[in-house]
Amino acid sequence: MSTLRALVLLALGALSACGASPNYIPGTQVSRSARNEAIIERLEAYRVAVERRDAAALLLMASKSYWDDAGTTTGTDDYGRASLQRILAGRFQEAGEIRYAMKYMAIEHRGDKAFVDVLVDASFSVKDAQGQTVRRDLRDQNQFVLEHDGETWKFLSGM
Repeated sequence: MSTLRALVLLALGALSACGASPNYIPGTQVSRSARNEAIIERLEAYRVAVERRDAAALLLMASKSYWDDAGTTTGTDDYGRASLQRILAGRFQEAGEIRYAMKYMAIEHRGDKAFVDVLVDASFSVKDAQGQTVRRDLRDQNQFVLEHDGETWKFLSGM
């Protein structure tokens, strides 16, 4: 009888420990909240637009204050919203059959801004120097910065 009692107590302890764990948005490592769910929904719309090569939809998701430093310390490759459309259209003309997946790692809130850390796993087809179609794979870390404009989340950088 004491063995059965010990097993029941152990099971109850395990169940209570599970109840104390954070509640994450399914498929992410991000805590569940209405705000975080809205951000993930916006990022999923971004991901789908990338796969569809829809530069117009992506431009609509960008804030008027969009600015990207392209992940480098030099300022020579920085660009704002005015250049974003040209850059996206150019990249989408070169690439085909895009597969773009993101694993959401963390969201940090600072006022109306959200800093979203993701792991990107993407592949796409491009023509090489000989004109042959080749498949490229990309795995990278990225941080998107979004700002709530009173209606929706807009990208400030990271696209």
